[in-house]
Amino acid sequence: MRIAIVADVHANFSAFRAVLGHAVEQGPVDAVWCLGDTVGYGPQPNECVELLREFDHVAVAGNHDLAACGKMGVEEFNNAAAAAARWTATQLTPRSRTYLEELPFVVQEGDFTLVHGSLRDPEWEYLLSTTQAAAQFALQETRYSIVGHSHLAFVCREDAAAPPTLERAQDGDCVQLDEQRLILNPGGAGQPRDGDPRAGYALYDDEDRSVTFARVEYDIEETQLAMRKAALPRWLIERLSDGL
Repeated sequence: MRIAIVADVHANFSAFRAVLGHAVEQGPVDAVWCLGDTVGYGPQPNECVELLREFDHVAVAGNHDLAACGKMGVEEFNNAAAAAARWTATQLTPRSRTYLEELPFVVQEGDFTLVHGSLRDPEWEYLLSTTQAAAQFALQETRYSIVGHSHLAFVCREDAAAPPTLERAQDGDCVQLDEQRLILNPGGAGQPRDGDPRAGYALYDDEDRSVTFARVEYDIEETQLAMRKAALPRWLIERLSDGL
């Protein structure tokens, strides 16, 4: 079985389409695991929800998903994010809204636990430090967990002799799955924040027992044009060019 792992699509349909197309080019994709924030920031929320639903998939709720469907306020969002969330709420079809409202916070799939932020704070915590990783491992009931939210691809390994450390994952990096417990982040599909504007995702192969990280070129200008037409905040439009 081959599973495409995505996070933080953020209504960037061009990027999401490119990621899934790239995954399919490598061979059959049996399922998609989505780590939340399918919508928010970007210009095509309904298209992204519908593309996800074309696949056998498992998804969890992100903070932008919750804000878009009215299950979370935007008081903690920055001004641009709040404006985008309010715009997204006006664009959702009833079908998309219901889908987002029903997303769970945490899902276990075999050896994996899926959550947007962290097990300690599923919708909000950015898992980026040794202390946060240790807290995640303390709550993690499965061998591996996968998170999103930070838009940064990484691998974190549990080590009984040392504190856990986060290692940035690069395009083409392959992690072999064994007995060691791991935390993985596939990176941002629709809004990367590591200085590389290419869409990020990961591919899990259960036969090889491996997770491979990938970056994919997509038509950034297409997304930016759609954002301008929607009058979304300028900063959100410009940051896509720099991957920040």
